[in-house]
Amino acid sequence: MTKSKIAISLPKEQLVHVRREVHAGRADSVSGYIARVLAEHERVESLRTLLRDLIEQHGEPTAKDIKWAERALAPRRG
Repeated sequence: MTKSKIAISLPKEQLVHVRREVHAGRADSVSGYIARVLAEHERVESLRTLLRDLIEQHGEPTAKDIKWAERALAPRRG
């Protein structure tokens, strides 16, 4: 992936938070943290779009559908 350098402005509190994440080792750099957050946002938006499309095609899930999903996705005891 080609990278481009940009300058952004953040509220001081957000920059403090990002720098703490980097200092704690949860991000390689400020740029890496921001790139990770943007990628997560894109993933969430993609899933929202998929969900909207499925609801348009098939309608809202029924109570029966939701109960089935809850059972199917419940953690397995073992």
